[in-house]
Amino acid sequence: MKTYKEIIRGLREDRDLKQYDIAAVAGTTQQHYSRYETGESEMPIRVLDALADYYNLSADYIIGRTNCKEGVDGLKKHVAADFTVGAVISELLALSTADREDVIEFILFKKHKEACAKNKKQDGKRP
Repeated sequence: MKTYKEIIRGLREDRDLKQYDIAAVAGTTQQHYSRYETGESEMPIRVLDALADYYNLSADYIIGRTNCKEGVDGLKKHVAADFTVGAVISELLALSTADREDVIEFILFKKHKEACAKNKKQDGKRP
């Protein structure tokens, strides 16, 4: 898993931003922000909070504790009529290990089926 300094640098570079751009978002100087990216200084919580809000990511993702980018707001998103992402996760975790594996297998099957349909549609558009 990546370290937070690798993650914050990657997030910035992926968006073609300069350190001074993100320093302004974080309410600090470019020099201080540079120290967070290099690991010379620990990133304060206020900066972590500002970055999580700016990038719309979870703080846990930014500090490298999880690969899940969704923050609390992401867990509140509706994925079906009466189900939020958080509710789906709770329901999934309530299942037995075997049943969870079945659900994951079904999700992978549905993704494969969608990819095949997309490829078929694209093939139909070719001359």
